[in-house]
Amino acid sequence: MTRPMTYQTLVDEALQQVPEVFPCELMEALEAGERPLLLDVREPDEFRALHIPGSLHVPRGVLEPAAEEGYEETEPELVAARDRVVILICRSGRRSALAGVNLQRMGFARVRSLKLGLKGWNADGGPLQDHEDRPLDDDEAEARLDAGAEGGAR
Repeated sequence: MTRPMTYQTLVDEALQQVPEVFPCELMEALEAGERPLLLDVREPDEFRALHIPGSLHVPRGVLEPAAEEGYEETEPELVAARDRVVILICRSGRRSALAGVNLQRMGFARVRSLKLGLKGWNADGGPLQDHEDRPLDDDEAEARLDAGAEGGAR
């Protein structure tokens, strides 16, 4: 009898298919004027607590219909991004890698996952803001990221 796959095994396989970008590399690209689509796939309460300025929020649970025309969840900016670099964002870089596999299957050829997620972004001093677009300092952002981890490793 074959053993069922674990979450970590699924993540490891996804990371073999979805390239990662380090937070410092993304910051440099943004500072150089590059404009990838920053796509945050976390849950709504996580996004409201903090996110990278300018990122688009599409929870992983509705990602696939949001990426296509004709659904209630359709997100036009995502649909139009099939030929753009799309940087997927989550808390730790796991959910974003899993989301990247499905976007690749749907024809998004330039999908990347933010390595270490928002934890790494914050550790590297990347800007974060709350749902009212107020900037968060590193300590406040870290506290909000840790509070979001109460349900387990993400």
